[in-house]
Amino acid sequence: MTQSISWLQDEIADRMLQKLDIVKLDVKDILIAPDFPGKHLGALSKRFPKAQIISVVDEDVSDFQLWRAKALSNLRSLFGSSISPFASYASSGKFDILDNSVDLIFSNLLLQDLADPKHFLQESWRVLRKGGLIVFSYLGPDTGKELRLQSIKGLKLKNLLSPWDMHDMGDALLAERFSDPVMDMEYLSLEYERSDLLLADARAMKLFDITPLGAIENDVLPQKLTLELIYGHAWVIGKHLAKSKDKVAYVDVKQIGRKARSDSA
Repeated sequence: MTQSISWLQDEIADRMLQKLDIVKLDVKDILIAPDFPGKHLGALSKRFPKAQIISVVDEDVSDFQLWRAKALSNLRSLFGSSISPFASYASSGKFDILDNSVDLIFSNLLLQDLADPKHFLQESWRVLRKGGLIVFSYLGPDTGKELRLQSIKGLKLKNLLSPWDMHDMGDALLAERFSDPVMDMEYLSLEYERSDLLLADARAMKLFDITPLGAIENDVLPQKLTLELIYGHAWVIGKHLAKSKDKVAYVDVKQIGRKARSDSA
């Protein structure tokens, strides 16, 4: 996702923060993944002023935006915040932080760009402490459905990398040992007066391959674009639990201790 739809990133982040208002959480360390770039750092710094923040910057940011994000991070040097490029996670599939090191993961509009979000959930489980929380949003499979309902010459559509709907994600959270997942969904309808603006947003959301605007006739384009926004959060409670099967979590036999027995004569 590129910066051309920064307004959407800001809007959804605000909605995620509003949903956090009802959550009681003692936060010492936060992971923001991704941070578009450094925008969410300021909002979460105000919400949790004593927390250390790791802000994982989106790989598509410009040099200036990366510099700005680092400058904002330096303002919080007393609290130990840091900036790291998202490209390192994209290439390795791992966050460069220790196990059990954060209390909150804040992930805005990322999962739809991952072919298999379960790896992100596994990494999140690894770095979250017991009692930690993952909060996320992503675009659901109905996003851009108007473009798929009609054949548009010169426009090669493609599906989002992750086709997971709200129920798929809820099941995946349970399978990866998260507890009490809460999922929510809403449709956001965007209306356009100019076709080039619709195409710019659709391209930023990776709904089609890059196509020259001149190859598309404006009169065949829809004037509206629907976004399916999916929100979710889940807790890390039993880090000793093995992965679940059929929505039932099982205790890893290695975690079962043996109590010594003393026989009296």
